[in-house]
Amino acid sequence: MTDPDAHLLIVDDDERIRGLLQKFLIRHGFLVSAARDAAHARRLLDGLEFDMIVLDVMMPGEDGISLTRAIRETSTTPIMLLTARGETEDRIKGLEAGADDYLAKPFEPKELLLRINAILRRMPDTRAEEAAPKLLSLGPIRYDIERGEMWKGEDLVRLTATESQLMRIFSARPGEALSRAKLVEELGRDKGQAQERAVDVQITRLRRKIESDPKQPRYLQTVRGAGYMLAPD
Repeated sequence: MTDPDAHLLIVDDDERIRGLLQKFLIRHGFLVSAARDAAHARRLLDGLEFDMIVLDVMMPGEDGISLTRAIRETSTTPIMLLTARGETEDRIKGLEAGADDYLAKPFEPKELLLRINAILRRMPDTRAEEAAPKLLSLGPIRYDIERGEMWKGEDLVRLTATESQLMRIFSARPGEALSRAKLVEELGRDKGQAQERAVDVQITRLRRKIESDPKQPRYLQTVRGAGYMLAPD
């Protein structure tokens, strides 16, 4: 179900696509703003808060991957990248920069709608009732299961929407190995090797926030032949 309060930002240099997406998403209950390029998007982001950003990779001037990286320096707002079909390297670079998902052009607007709703549904609920926190200890890292928050000492560790989803999935099954295919399914993504590779990229990014040595993970482990496992203290 669409969140009637969700405010989306569409960034695409193609005026026709930008207009069509804006009209389509407004019809489905979203508040939608649009930007013609990265510079325009930056001005909007300086003055407004958005629940999600839909961002074209190939744009004149600053491209979508560079803008994603800049946004991630200060924000965890979910980002969906729009990429040309076959640009696998751009997709991987985008995920490494902090994007939550990607969709290859040309695409059906309904698929974009489904993916937007799937990501927004999985965002941490900041309105959850106050409750005694359930914490997982990962060395110096604390993960609050109820709030979906990660802390290092007194500092809140910023998680992207996809990283938050992964932590919720793993924290529900500590000590259990989850296959890449299972993680793709629980993330609400399409099946396939491309999405499994995308999960690998997200795991790598999450390890950088959890592990003292991401190349030799202690807490977010690879289980040979089985997948990935969260192993709290």
